[in-house]
Amino acid sequence: MSIEEIRKMLIDNDLKITPQRLAVLEQVLILNNHPTADKIIDMVRRRNPNISVGTVYKILDTFVDHGLITKVKTERDIMRYEAVKEKHHHLYCSDSDRIEDYHDDELTRMIEQYFSRKAIPHFKIEDIKLQIIGRFQNRKNEG
Repeated sequence: MSIEEIRKMLIDNDLKITPQRLAVLEQVLILNNHPTADKIIDMVRRRNPNISVGTVYKILDTFVDHGLITKVKTERDIMRYEAVKEKHHHLYCSDSDRIEDYHDDELTRMIEQYFSRKAIPHFKIEDIKLQIIGRFQNRKNEG
């Protein structure tokens, strides 16, 4: 994604364009693998060594609040971030803490239909993301 596209994303979400915001959003989009805040900070600091940890955390929170990115919490309570907007679920590897996106329109429809018929009392559902926990198999040994 170009820097102009990133600028447009900020403008479209009524956010002021700053070098720090551009750098953080660019890294989240480049990493595209559910990075932790620490990984984002590390990557941003390679080109912007003076950016503070607090600034990056504030920017990430702002992006979450404006819907530019979402938080993904792992089983080990590690917070990760992603910029994928289309509906999807997650495959979480309990051995490696790796997360991969899992797209299955049929599963998504099934879950949405279920909850459209069966409301949860005193709770308004905003989004549903299934996290499937397991272990990735070594693909070389699959037959």
